[in-house]
Amino acid sequence: MSKDYSKTDVILIGAGIMSATLGSLLKELVPDWNIRVFEKLGSAGEESSNVWNNAGTGHAALCELNYTNEKPDGTIDLGKAIKVNEQFQVSKQFWSYLVNSDRIANPQDFIMSLPHMSFVRGKQNVEFLRKRFNKMAANPLFQDIEFSDDPEQLKEWIPLIMKDRVLSEPIAATKIDAGTDVNFGSLTRKMFDHLENRDLEVNYKHSVEDITRNSDGTWEVKVHDMANNKIEYHTSNFVFIGGGGGSLHLLQKTGIPESKNIGGFPVSGLFMVCNNPDVIAEHHAKVYGKAKVGAPPMSVPHLDTRLIDGKQSLLFGPFAGFSPKFLKNGSLLDLVTSVQKDNLFTMMAAGVKNASLTKYLIEQVIQSKEQRMEELREFILTAKAEDWDLVTAGQRVQVIKDTKGGKGTLQFGTEVVSSADGSIAALLGASPGASTAVSVMLEMMERCFPQHINEWEPKIKEMIPSYGKALVENPDLIREVHTTTDQALGLNHYTEAQSI
Repeated sequence: MSKDYSKTDVILIGAGIMSATLGSLLKELVPDWNIRVFEKLGSAGEESSNVWNNAGTGHAALCELNYTNEKPDGTIDLGKAIKVNEQFQVSKQFWSYLVNSDRIANPQDFIMSLPHMSFVRGKQNVEFLRKRFNKMAANPLFQDIEFSDDPEQLKEWIPLIMKDRVLSEPIAATKIDAGTDVNFGSLTRKMFDHLENRDLEVNYKHSVEDITRNSDGTWEVKVHDMANNKIEYHTSNFVFIGGGGGSLHLLQKTGIPESKNIGGFPVSGLFMVCNNPDVIAEHHAKVYGKAKVGAPPMSVPHLDTRLIDGKQSLLFGPFAGFSPKFLKNGSLLDLVTSVQKDNLFTMMAAGVKNASLTKYLIEQVIQSKEQRMEELREFILTAKAEDWDLVTAGQRVQVIKDTKGGKGTLQFGTEVVSSADGSIAALLGASPGASTAVSVMLEMMERCFPQHINEWEPKIKEMIPSYGKALVENPDLIREVHTTTDQALGLNHYTEAQSI
């Protein structure tokens, strides 16, 4: 039986923040390109981008202690913090462009100002935080950071955490008021609403079943129309696989050499959510602590004010859970079917090298509610079990691959795998994820569309004035970016009045 093909310039798989970002960039740069999106769920932003499936932190390395490692000589390495901060500034610039050009409206629906804080206990941790503060305060990206080890000052900054606390050890915190809380699900839907008005075709309840290469170099994408229970075939010059945890399986189906020797391990996220309005009202910040020894970077404990569906919420976590699914709406066979001949030894090596992580995950999975409450009480001494409910957040698939560090190395970042000719690319990994969407997509476009970048550059710079520049080397540009993006996105220093 012959196949009926539908041809298009670009296919985006998955209707999350990454596809929304890439689609929005391409529609600004080449509005005449035909773009189709396939999403197996019924609406946009419902998997990894969903407001309940991620921490909602506008990751700018303001409070995440795992982005500022202490070297063996005692100095603080700001390299990753600088990179992550600059990536978030790129995202803010693009979102501001979308608002200023009437592509999206009401930015308060997806972003709000919220102090980002780091909180530590114990002499050694306080000294680390002080050194970190001194290093960051001298950097133009972080010069507004404040430090205090004064209990009276901390009572003003974090009253809920300091409530009834009798000090038996040194404590300290840093604070930057320019932090944000971001609802990536809301932002994703706004972007797709606009794109659909610009003739970008979004097909919901369409599951991509296979991806194969045609003899002419184009890609054939086999799609199951779930609503009508029929199979469709689409061909395209370029395919982006942005299906969250589901990207690995689809990347493997492409057969490109770059897909070999890559595996993935799924980790579930769990959060405690406060149901007591009086407790919620006492806290107005994102407060990050230090991960316990042996815990992965993604497990850094944090007590977060969130704005969800117009209502202030308070979350604590994350706690690790386990499911063999690669997506929250995935299959119990995802992990097993991802193991293939080319990545079998990579996965086995990862298991041997990460025995301590496996032990940590097992301990997390079998925790009782009371054990989780004890971790929460390190932040809120007076926390009552009846005030907190456990919510399952999104699935994350940590990338495992062979690197210079050896076979089966576990990766914790966000990375793009693309074919040598740039005709197909897949996004893998998790943190810092959505916050870096614009930078990650721009880097992918530079890799996959090198023949167009010079032509596109003036428009990119119109949308993102810092494009091609290191903000850390341009203090005046930093101030300009902060001023213009804060104005466009309606960001002001957070006050209690904003929570009412």
